[in-house]
Amino acid sequence: QVQLVESGGGLVQAGGSLRLSCAASPSTFSLNVMGWYRQAPGKQRELVASINSAGNTNYADSVKGRFTISRDNAKNTVYLQMNSLKPEDTAVYYCNRRDWSTRNWLEYWGQGTQVTVSS
Repeated sequence: QVQLVESGGGLVQAGGSLRLSCAASPSTFSLNVMGWYRQAPGKQRELVASINSAGNTNYADSVKGRFTISRDNAKNTVYLQMNSLKPEDTAVYYCNRRDWSTRNWLEYWGQGTQVTVSS
Protein backbone atom coordinates (compact mmCIF):
# COMPACT_ATOMS: atom_id res chain seq x y z
CA GLN A 1 0.00 0.00 0.00
CA VAL A 2 1.60 3.25 -1.16
CA GLN A 3 1.11 6.19 1.15
CA LEU A 4 1.68 9.88 0.56
CA VAL A 5 1.50 12.06 3.66
CA GLU A 6 1.41 15.83 3.25
CA SER A 7 2.24 18.43 5.86
CA GLY A 8 2.96 22.14 6.07
CA GLY A 9 -0.32 23.72 5.07
CA GLY A 10 -1.93 26.51 7.02
CA LEU A 11 -3.04 30.11 7.07
CA VAL A 12 -0.72 32.85 5.88
CA GLN A 13 -1.06 36.48 4.86
CA ALA A 14 -0.60 37.57 1.29
CA GLY A 15 3.09 37.94 0.49
CA GLY A 16 4.04 35.28 3.00
CA SER A 17 5.60 31.86 2.53
CA LEU A 18 4.81 28.25 3.28
CA ARG A 19 6.65 25.01 2.68
CA LEU A 20 4.74 21.84 1.96
CA SER A 21 6.24 18.40 2.44
CA CYS A 22 5.09 15.04 1.17
CA ALA A 23 6.61 11.87 2.56
CA ALA A 24 6.01 8.87 0.32
CA SER A 25 6.38 5.15 0.64
CA PRO A 26 9.51 3.99 -1.19
CA SER A 27 8.97 3.30 -4.86
CA THR A 28 9.96 -0.02 -6.37
CA PHE A 29 10.37 1.63 -9.77
CA SER A 30 13.30 3.79 -10.82
CA LEU A 31 11.28 6.17 -12.98
CA ASN A 32 8.65 8.29 -11.32
CA VAL A 33 7.20 11.76 -11.25
CA MET A 34 6.17 13.53 -8.07
CA GLY A 35 4.01 16.57 -8.11
CA TRP A 36 1.72 18.96 -6.34
CA TYR A 37 -1.80 19.68 -7.50
CA ARG A 38 -4.36 22.03 -6.01
CA GLN A 39 -8.08 22.38 -6.02
CA ALA A 40 -9.92 25.52 -5.04
CA PRO A 41 -13.65 25.47 -4.20
CA GLY A 42 -15.72 25.17 -7.36
CA LYS A 43 -12.69 24.63 -9.56
CA GLN A 44 -11.01 21.64 -11.14
CA ARG A 45 -7.88 20.17 -9.72
CA GLU A 46 -4.83 21.61 -11.47
CA LEU A 47 -1.15 20.85 -11.65
CA VAL A 48 1.00 23.25 -9.66
CA ALA A 49 4.44 21.72 -10.15
CA SER A 50 6.10 18.39 -10.83
CA ILE A 51 9.57 16.90 -10.69
CA ASN A 52 10.72 13.64 -12.19
CA SER A 53 13.32 11.19 -10.93
CA ALA A 54 15.98 12.96 -13.01
CA GLY A 55 15.22 16.26 -11.30
CA ASN A 56 13.49 17.93 -14.25
CA THR A 57 10.77 20.33 -13.13
CA ASN A 58 7.57 21.71 -14.56
CA TYR A 59 5.47 24.60 -13.22
CA ALA A 60 2.09 26.10 -13.86
CA ASP A 61 2.43 29.58 -15.34
CA SER A 62 0.60 31.06 -12.37
CA VAL A 63 3.31 29.99 -9.91
CA LYS A 64 6.49 30.36 -11.95
CA GLY A 65 9.03 32.47 -10.12
CA ARG A 66 7.19 32.11 -6.81
CA PHE A 67 7.07 28.36 -6.10
CA THR A 68 9.92 25.87 -6.11
CA ILE A 69 9.54 22.10 -6.14
CA SER A 70 12.34 19.84 -4.96
CA ARG A 71 12.81 16.26 -3.87
CA ASP A 72 15.02 14.29 -1.54
CA ASN A 73 15.23 10.80 -2.98
CA ALA A 74 16.96 9.39 0.10
CA LYS A 75 13.96 10.45 2.18
CA ASN A 76 11.32 9.73 -0.50
CA THR A 77 10.07 13.26 0.10
CA VAL A 78 9.00 16.05 -2.20
CA TYR A 79 8.76 19.69 -1.14
CA LEU A 80 6.96 22.74 -2.41
CA GLN A 81 8.39 26.07 -1.30
CA MET A 82 5.75 28.72 -1.84
CA ASN A 83 6.79 32.37 -1.68
CA SER A 84 4.95 35.61 -2.41
CA LEU A 85 1.66 33.86 -1.78
CA LYS A 86 -1.53 35.39 -3.15
CA PRO A 87 -5.16 34.93 -2.10
CA GLU A 88 -5.75 33.07 -5.36
CA ASP A 89 -3.28 30.40 -4.18
CA THR A 90 -5.87 29.37 -1.59
CA ALA A 91 -6.76 25.73 -2.19
CA VAL A 92 -6.35 22.19 -0.97
CA TYR A 93 -2.94 21.01 -2.12
CA TYR A 94 -2.49 17.36 -3.03
CA CYS A 95 0.70 15.40 -3.38
CA ASN A 96 0.84 13.02 -6.33
CA ARG A 97 3.22 10.33 -7.48
CA ARG A 98 3.24 8.42 -10.74
CA ASP A 99 5.44 5.38 -11.09
CA TRP A 100 6.35 3.96 -14.49
CA SER A 101 5.98 0.21 -14.15
CA THR A 102 7.41 -0.46 -17.68
CA ARG A 103 3.88 -1.12 -18.87
CA ASN A 104 1.80 1.71 -17.50
CA TRP A 105 1.72 4.55 -15.03
CA LEU A 106 0.66 3.79 -11.48
CA GLU A 107 -0.77 6.85 -9.76
CA TYR A 108 -1.14 7.70 -6.09
CA TRP A 109 -2.56 10.66 -4.16
CA GLY A 110 -2.16 12.10 -0.72
CA GLN A 111 -5.08 13.21 1.43
CA GLY A 112 -4.52 16.90 0.82
CA THR A 113 -3.50 19.85 2.97
CA GLN A 114 -5.31 23.19 3.15
CA VAL A 115 -3.49 26.38 2.22
CA THR A 116 -5.32 29.61 2.94
CA VAL A 117 -3.89 32.99 1.97
CA SER A 118 -5.59 36.01 3.47
CA SER A 119 -5.57 39.42 1.81
